[in-house]
Amino acid sequence: MIAYITIGTNDMTRARAFYTAFLPALGYDFSQGSDGLSFALPVAEGEVPTAPDVYVKHPFDGAPAAAGNGVMVAFQADTHAQVRALHAAAVAAGGTDEGAPGFRAAYSAGFYVGYLRDPQGNKIALFSSNPDEPSRDG
Repeated sequence: MIAYITIGTNDMTRARAFYTAFLPALGYDFSQGSDGLSFALPVAEGEVPTAPDVYVKHPFDGAPAAAGNGVMVAFQADTHAQVRALHAAAVAAGGTDEGAPGFRAAYSAGFYVGYLRDPQGNKIALFSSNPDEPSRDG
């Protein structure tokens, strides 16, 4: 299990606008401290987390943050409509469209995905594979 994901930024203000545009809508609680942004899914007392926390911070080594080539973080939404809405909100909050929400021929018929870059250039995916929604095949 992945316990947490850390995403580097050089501009905390822009990163906050981008990530708060969609992560709270996916159920993540948000907090900000002196070391950066923290997003965590609520966990009932006595339960073990099943999804990773997400942290957005300045790099620990003090060097500038840079996007990793081939690195992408994907967040699961409930519906196609939620993917579209959150993709639009993230673009409006300073992200860059890297692929409009929709089905892709290379993926399974039920995988609906939109791609973004955050203000730092990190690649983000928002997807839904809800079996109750239409697939690419119908």
